[in-house]
Amino acid sequence: MPFAFRRAACALTLSTLASAGAFAQQALQALPPQVDAALARAKVPRDSVTMLVAEADGTRQPRLAWRTQVPVNPASIMKLVTTYAALDMLGAAYSWTTPVYVEGTVNNGVLNGNLYIKGQGDPKLVLERMWLLLRHVQGLGITTVSGDIVIDRSAFETTVESDPGAFDGEPLRPYNASPDALLVNFKSVNMSFAPDRAGQIARVSYEPPLASVAMPQTVPLVPGECGDWRTSLRADFTDVNRIRFNGGLPASCGEKSWAVAYGDPRTYAMRAIGGMWAEMGGRVGGQMREGRVPAELKPAFEFESPPLAEVIRDINKYSNNVMAQQVFLTIGLAQKNRGTFEASRTAMGQWWRERIGTGEAQPVFENGSGLSRDERISAAALGRMLQVAWRSPVMPELMSSLPAMGVDGTLKRRALRSGGSAHLKTGTLRDAAGVAGFVDGASGRRYVVVAIANGENAVAARAALDALVDWASQDN
Repeated sequence: MPFAFRRAACALTLSTLASAGAFAQQALQALPPQVDAALARAKVPRDSVTMLVAEADGTRQPRLAWRTQVPVNPASIMKLVTTYAALDMLGAAYSWTTPVYVEGTVNNGVLNGNLYIKGQGDPKLVLERMWLLLRHVQGLGITTVSGDIVIDRSAFETTVESDPGAFDGEPLRPYNASPDALLVNFKSVNMSFAPDRAGQIARVSYEPPLASVAMPQTVPLVPGECGDWRTSLRADFTDVNRIRFNGGLPASCGEKSWAVAYGDPRTYAMRAIGGMWAEMGGRVGGQMREGRVPAELKPAFEFESPPLAEVIRDINKYSNNVMAQQVFLTIGLAQKNRGTFEASRTAMGQWWRERIGTGEAQPVFENGSGLSRDERISAAALGRMLQVAWRSPVMPELMSSLPAMGVDGTLKRRALRSGGSAHLKTGTLRDAAGVAGFVDGASGRRYVVVAIANGENAVAARAALDALVDWASQDN
């Protein structure tokens, strides 16, 4: 059911913010001395950063507003916008279903017909959950499908594979996986290497096994330090029907694992499901193929995902790009009945105008994950959204999804010197770095903090960003 925009509540919130002048045009303030010093040490110009510290309830002027009106590339901080929008529009308990259809009759363990699996955008259809789905199929009394197992990926009209290395030249990195209506295990294969020194080999196991892909079961142990063991393996993934290792695992290594994106992402779901079905003792008389579920068929069952509140924890704490894009596309599918990036951008734009307001420049959305050179948002606009989120019924779910500084996720190793606490989303690209979220002040007040650096030396600004968070927490 389309989201009903809460205009009255929105107007009240924005009126409160406006009356406090929280994000009005302001004269630039001086940066805190420790932040200024950290920028100088990093050789990051002051005009390369945007910084905002304001009370979460928006009742006072910001403590700091530095270049807050300038649109910047937020990198993965954009996931904050996508996940809050999803919570607000879809609800924290929203879940995805993957319906399974049986065409034909079942006799003595044989389905005399086809089996259909229809993807509808589940971001967390990892191996364990796909195994449970297939186990449910076997629970229907099916061990052999005499016809075909058909994969329906049509819910997302954007299921067109792009060059996985186009963004940063790293095509084997699972974070570069493209979204998919039937996203199985992030389209990646995890390879484990267990040394057997008596036999001078390492045994190789694969999760998942991929149907019709030759996968060597051993590699030799070779002399040398463990060091760059992946290079020593001299892996060759160019043939999508065969994985090759032209080297070996250094004998000094212990057990190792390596996750890589499969080289033919379009066929990954078919190969992974086919490989798992065979490993579970299932057989297919026909073939694994793509297709559409016949209109007259009704689902035999629907496999349900974890709720959105759980999914966004994975997205924000560990900055999962493809899961964020799945959620972004789901917004378009739910609000505009179209699983396209264009529909999602339209829905997000409408939501922003209705819920966050037009006092600041509207963000530029591309795919909602921050894995983009084109997405833009200002510190003032993001700060406004965080203040609206703070007053929202889904604030606890959003807050708990963010990395806790010095505790978990992408901030596990970045504790505050002051010993204070903060829940912040991080973002890093080659030319962008930042943090944004909520910081607890020593006085008991809570602040929204946005700190983003853009430019060729942006990553070097990390110490200055942490210094700002520390400063924000020391308010007594």
